[in-house]
Amino acid sequence: MRVAAVSAHFGREVEPCVAKVEAITADARAQGWTCWSSRTPRSVAISAGSTRCTTPVSPAFPADDAVFDRVAAAAGPVVVCLGYRESAGGRFHNSAVALTGDGVLGRHRKVHQPAGEVAAYAAGDAFTAFDTPVGRLGMLIDYDKTFPEAARTLAGDGAHLLACLSAWPASLTNRAPRLLQDRQSRLFDLYDCARAAENQVVVVSANQTGTMGRLRFLGQSKVVGPGGDVLARTWAKAGLAVAELDVAGEVARSRTVLSHLAERRPEAYS
Repeated sequence: MRVAAVSAHFGREVEPCVAKVEAITADARAQGWTCWSSRTPRSVAISAGSTRCTTPVSPAFPADDAVFDRVAAAAGPVVVCLGYRESAGGRFHNSAVALTGDGVLGRHRKVHQPAGEVAAYAAGDAFTAFDTPVGRLGMLIDYDKTFPEAARTLAGDGAHLLACLSAWPASLTNRAPRLLQDRQSRLFDLYDCARAAENQVVVVSANQTGTMGRLRFLGQSKVVGPGGDVLARTWAKAGLAVAELDVAGEVARSRTVLSHLAERRPEAYS
Protein backbone atom coordinates (compact mmCIF):
# COMPACT_ATOMS: atom_id res chain seq x y z
CA MET A 1 0.00 0.00 0.00
CA ARG A 2 1.02 3.63 -0.36
CA VAL A 3 1.03 5.74 2.80
CA ALA A 4 1.93 9.39 3.21
CA ALA A 5 2.47 12.02 5.89
CA VAL A 6 1.73 15.63 5.02
CA SER A 7 3.84 18.64 5.92
CA ALA A 8 1.85 21.79 5.24
CA HIS A 9 0.83 25.09 6.75
CA PHE A 10 -2.75 25.08 7.99
CA GLY A 11 -3.99 28.41 9.31
CA ARG A 12 -7.01 29.21 11.45
CA GLU A 13 -9.51 29.84 8.64
CA VAL A 14 -11.74 26.82 8.13
CA GLU A 15 -12.51 27.03 4.43
CA PRO A 16 -8.89 27.24 3.18
CA CYS A 17 -7.93 24.35 5.46
CA VAL A 18 -10.75 22.11 4.26
CA ALA A 19 -10.06 23.05 0.64
CA LYS A 20 -6.40 22.10 1.13
CA VAL A 21 -7.39 18.74 2.63
CA GLU A 22 -9.75 18.12 -0.29
CA ALA A 23 -7.03 18.95 -2.81
CA ILE A 24 -4.47 16.65 -1.18
CA THR A 25 -7.04 13.89 -0.93
CA ALA A 26 -8.05 14.24 -4.58
CA ASP A 27 -4.39 13.90 -5.54
CA ALA A 28 -4.03 10.88 -3.25
CA ARG A 29 -6.97 9.14 -4.89
CA ALA A 30 -5.59 9.89 -8.34
CA GLN A 31 -2.26 8.31 -7.39
CA GLY A 32 -3.80 5.27 -5.71
CA TRP A 33 -2.79 6.09 -2.16
CA THR A 34 -4.21 4.06 0.70
CA CYS A 35 -3.61 6.22 3.77
CA TRP A 36 -2.44 9.73 4.60
CA SER A 37 -2.27 11.82 7.74
CA SER A 38 -2.18 15.55 8.34
CA ARG A 39 -2.34 18.04 11.20
CA THR A 40 -4.90 20.80 10.83
CA PRO A 41 -5.03 23.88 13.04
CA ARG A 42 -5.52 24.14 16.77
CA SER A 43 -4.81 26.80 19.34
CA VAL A 44 -1.29 26.51 20.69
CA ALA A 45 -0.09 27.53 24.13
CA ILE A 46 3.46 26.81 25.21
CA SER A 47 5.05 27.61 28.55
CA ALA A 48 8.81 27.55 28.95
CA GLY A 49 10.06 29.03 32.18
CA SER A 50 8.78 32.58 32.29
CA THR A 51 8.12 32.69 28.56
CA ARG A 52 4.57 32.10 27.37
CA CYS A 53 3.33 32.28 23.79
CA THR A 54 -0.31 31.72 22.85
CA THR A 55 -1.70 31.92 19.33
CA PRO A 56 -5.32 32.95 18.69
CA VAL A 57 -7.85 30.17 19.19
CA SER A 58 -8.89 28.06 16.22
CA PRO A 59 -12.55 27.28 15.47
CA ALA A 60 -13.95 24.30 17.39
CA PHE A 61 -16.27 21.64 15.98
CA PRO A 62 -18.51 19.00 17.52
CA ALA A 63 -17.57 15.47 16.54
CA ASP A 64 -20.59 15.21 14.22
CA ASP A 65 -20.00 18.50 12.36
CA ALA A 66 -20.82 18.51 8.66
CA VAL A 67 -17.21 19.39 7.85
CA PHE A 68 -16.30 15.74 8.42
CA ASP A 69 -18.92 14.60 5.91
CA ARG A 70 -17.22 16.87 3.42
CA VAL A 71 -13.79 15.38 4.11
CA ALA A 72 -15.22 11.85 4.00
CA ALA A 73 -16.77 12.53 0.61
CA ALA A 74 -13.37 13.66 -0.66
CA ALA A 75 -11.59 10.67 0.89
CA GLY A 76 -13.45 7.91 -0.90
CA PRO A 77 -11.37 4.71 -0.49
CA VAL A 78 -8.42 6.54 1.12
CA VAL A 79 -8.01 6.44 4.89
CA VAL A 80 -7.48 10.02 6.05
CA CYS A 81 -6.29 10.96 9.57
CA LEU A 82 -6.42 14.59 10.61
CA GLY A 83 -6.52 16.72 13.73
CA TYR A 84 -8.99 19.36 14.84
CA ARG A 85 -10.21 21.34 17.85
CA GLU A 86 -13.26 19.57 19.26
CA SER A 87 -16.05 21.11 21.33
CA ALA A 88 -17.94 18.71 23.61
CA GLY A 89 -20.04 19.35 26.71
CA GLY A 90 -18.80 22.89 27.14
CA ARG A 91 -15.15 21.81 27.01
CA PHE A 92 -12.53 21.66 24.28
CA HIS A 93 -10.31 18.77 23.25
CA ASN A 94 -7.29 18.51 20.98
CA SER A 95 -8.68 15.69 18.84
CA ALA A 96 -8.04 13.54 15.78
CA VAL A 97 -10.30 11.57 13.50
CA ALA A 98 -9.70 8.79 10.96
CA LEU A 99 -12.21 8.42 8.16
CA THR A 100 -12.93 7.19 4.66
CA GLY A 101 -15.83 7.72 2.29
CA ASP A 102 -17.74 5.21 4.41
CA GLY A 103 -17.51 7.46 7.45
CA VAL A 104 -15.56 7.76 10.70
CA LEU A 105 -13.33 4.79 11.58
CA GLY A 106 -11.91 6.01 14.87
CA ARG A 107 -11.20 9.02 17.06
CA HIS A 108 -8.63 10.12 19.62
CA ARG A 109 -8.45 12.91 22.18
CA LYS A 110 -4.98 14.04 23.15
CA VAL A 111 -4.16 12.57 26.56
CA HIS A 112 -0.89 14.28 27.52
CA GLN A 113 -1.12 18.04 27.92
CA PRO A 114 2.04 20.15 28.20
CA ALA A 115 1.87 22.93 30.77
CA GLY A 116 0.72 25.62 28.37
CA GLU A 117 -2.25 23.61 27.11
CA VAL A 118 -3.77 22.52 30.44
CA ALA A 119 -5.99 25.60 30.66
CA ALA A 120 -7.07 25.39 27.02
CA TYR A 121 -7.98 21.71 26.64
CA ALA A 122 -9.54 18.88 28.58
CA ALA A 123 -7.38 15.75 28.41
CA GLY A 124 -8.44 12.51 26.79
CA ASP A 125 -8.27 9.34 28.87
CA ALA A 126 -7.55 6.41 26.54
CA PHE A 127 -5.49 5.03 23.69
CA THR A 128 -7.56 2.67 21.55
CA ALA A 129 -6.70 1.03 18.22
CA PHE A 130 -9.37 0.37 15.60
CA ASP A 131 -9.75 -1.57 12.37
CA THR A 132 -9.45 0.20 9.00
CA PRO A 133 -9.13 -0.87 5.36
CA VAL A 134 -5.35 -0.48 5.72
CA GLY A 135 -5.13 -2.56 8.90
CA ARG A 136 -5.47 -1.91 12.60
CA LEU A 137 -4.51 1.69 13.36
CA GLY A 138 -3.97 3.95 16.37
CA MET A 139 -3.50 7.71 16.64
CA LEU A 140 -1.28 9.97 18.74
CA ILE A 141 -1.33 13.77 18.96
CA ASP A 142 1.77 15.89 19.55
CA TYR A 143 3.05 15.37 23.10
CA ASP A 144 1.41 11.93 23.31
CA LYS A 145 4.31 10.42 21.39
CA THR A 146 6.79 11.58 24.03
CA PHE A 147 5.46 8.86 26.34
CA PRO A 148 6.44 5.28 25.44
CA GLU A 149 3.35 3.93 27.20
CA ALA A 150 1.04 5.64 24.70
CA ALA A 151 2.39 3.94 21.57
CA ARG A 152 2.93 0.70 23.50
CA THR A 153 -0.73 0.65 24.52
CA LEU A 154 -1.82 1.01 20.89
CA ALA A 155 0.61 -1.68 19.74
CA GLY A 156 -0.65 -3.93 22.51
CA ASP A 157 -4.16 -3.33 21.22
CA GLY A 158 -3.08 -4.74 17.87
CA ALA A 159 -2.18 -1.58 15.94
CA HIS A 160 0.36 -2.13 13.15
CA LEU A 161 0.14 1.46 11.97
CA LEU A 162 0.40 4.60 14.14
CA ALA A 163 -0.64 8.00 12.82
CA CYS A 164 1.10 10.77 14.80
CA LEU A 165 -0.47 14.18 14.16
CA SER A 166 1.49 17.18 15.37
CA ALA A 167 1.80 20.93 15.42
CA TRP A 168 5.31 20.66 16.87
CA PRO A 169 7.32 23.90 17.03
CA ALA A 170 10.99 24.68 17.32
CA SER A 171 12.39 25.58 20.73
CA LEU A 172 11.35 28.97 22.10
CA THR A 173 14.11 29.14 24.71
CA ASN A 174 17.12 27.93 22.71
CA ARG A 175 16.37 28.65 19.07
CA ALA A 176 18.85 27.28 16.54
CA PRO A 177 19.71 29.19 13.35
CA ARG A 178 18.53 26.24 11.24
CA LEU A 179 15.46 24.11 11.98
CA LEU A 180 17.33 20.86 11.50
CA GLN A 181 19.76 21.89 14.26
CA ASP A 182 17.00 22.69 16.75
CA ARG A 183 16.76 20.51 19.84
CA GLN A 184 13.04 20.04 19.31
CA SER A 185 13.80 18.87 15.79
CA ARG A 186 16.10 16.20 17.20
CA LEU A 187 13.49 15.09 19.73
CA PHE A 188 10.71 15.00 17.14
CA ASP A 189 12.75 12.63 14.96
CA LEU A 190 13.95 10.58 17.92
CA TYR A 191 10.43 9.91 19.20
CA ASP A 192 9.15 8.91 15.76
CA CYS A 193 11.92 6.38 15.24
CA ALA A 194 11.94 5.08 18.81
CA ARG A 195 8.19 4.51 18.96
CA ALA A 196 8.34 2.56 15.68
CA ALA A 197 11.36 0.44 16.64
CA GLU A 198 10.41 -0.39 20.21
CA ASN A 199 6.92 -1.52 19.17
CA GLN A 200 7.87 -2.89 15.72
CA VAL A 201 5.14 -0.92 13.97
CA VAL A 202 4.91 1.57 11.10
CA VAL A 203 4.69 5.23 12.16
CA VAL A 204 3.22 7.88 9.85
CA SER A 205 4.14 11.20 11.44
CA ALA A 206 2.69 14.47 10.11
CA ASN A 207 3.61 17.96 11.27
CA GLN A 208 2.81 21.58 10.53
CA THR A 209 5.13 23.92 8.65
CA GLY A 210 5.31 27.71 8.65
CA THR A 211 4.83 30.08 11.56
CA MET A 212 2.09 31.34 13.87
CA GLY A 213 3.12 34.28 16.01
CA ARG A 214 6.39 33.28 17.71
CA LEU A 215 5.94 29.61 16.87
CA ARG A 216 8.00 28.18 14.04
CA PHE A 217 6.84 24.68 13.10
CA LEU A 218 9.35 21.98 12.21
CA GLY A 219 7.72 20.07 9.38
CA GLN A 220 9.79 16.86 9.19
CA SER A 221 6.85 14.63 8.36
CA LYS A 222 7.93 11.07 7.76
CA VAL A 223 7.09 7.40 7.38
CA VAL A 224 9.11 5.13 9.68
CA GLY A 225 9.40 1.37 9.30
CA PRO A 226 9.12 -1.14 12.17
CA GLY A 227 12.91 -1.25 12.49
CA GLY A 228 13.06 2.48 13.19
CA ASP A 229 14.33 3.28 9.68
CA VAL A 230 12.98 6.41 7.97
CA LEU A 231 11.42 5.32 4.68
CA ALA A 232 10.39 8.80 3.49
CA ARG A 233 10.56 12.32 4.90
CA THR A 234 9.90 15.95 4.01
CA TRP A 235 12.65 17.58 6.09
CA ALA A 236 11.65 21.14 7.11
CA LYS A 237 9.77 22.08 3.96
CA ALA A 238 6.14 21.56 3.04
CA GLY A 239 5.49 18.42 1.05
CA LEU A 240 4.56 14.76 1.22
CA ALA A 241 6.52 11.89 2.71
CA VAL A 242 5.31 8.94 0.62
CA ALA A 243 6.28 5.29 1.05
CA GLU A 244 5.01 2.08 -0.53
CA LEU A 245 5.10 -0.92 1.77
CA ASP A 246 3.22 -3.99 2.94
CA VAL A 247 2.47 -2.87 6.49
CA ALA A 248 1.36 -6.26 7.82
CA GLY A 249 4.24 -8.00 6.05
CA GLU A 250 6.87 -5.57 7.32
CA VAL A 251 5.57 -5.80 10.88
CA ALA A 252 5.52 -9.61 10.72
CA ARG A 253 9.08 -9.74 9.37
CA SER A 254 10.35 -7.40 12.06
CA ARG A 255 8.94 -9.75 14.72
CA THR A 256 10.20 -13.01 13.22
CA VAL A 257 13.20 -13.45 15.54
CA LEU A 258 12.63 -10.86 18.26
CA SER A 259 9.06 -9.93 19.16
CA HIS A 260 9.16 -7.08 21.64
CA LEU A 261 5.52 -7.29 22.66
CA ALA A 262 5.54 -11.06 23.13
CA GLU A 263 8.82 -11.05 25.07
CA ARG A 264 7.91 -8.40 27.61
CA ARG A 265 8.29 -9.27 31.32
CA PRO A 266 5.66 -7.09 33.03
CA GLU A 267 6.28 -8.68 36.42
CA ALA A 268 9.80 -7.21 36.42
CA TYR A 269 8.75 -3.66 35.63
CA SER A 270 7.13 -2.66 38.91
